[in-house]
Amino acid sequence: MDPLLDFLLWSAIINLGLLMMSFLAFTLGRNFIYRVHGKWYDIKKEEFNTIIYSGMMFYKICILFFNVVPYIVLRIIM
Repeated sequence: MDPLLDFLLWSAIINLGLLMMSFLAFTLGRNFIYRVHGKWYDIKKEEFNTIIYSGMMFYKICILFFNVVPYIVLRIIM
């Protein structure tokens, strides 16, 4: 069980780090990211922001559901 607990813990830490880096990149470079993607897709800035934030929210829920909750449950039952 210890390798599984270590796996879930490090997976959660790495995924949360990636989420934070994505949030910082989007917060600090929003206009640049929009300009790059605006060339590829015909999308309004408000729609772009909604899509980005929805994606980050989905990623956060997946981290909680697949990494954090199983880690806590295994810690409780051990």
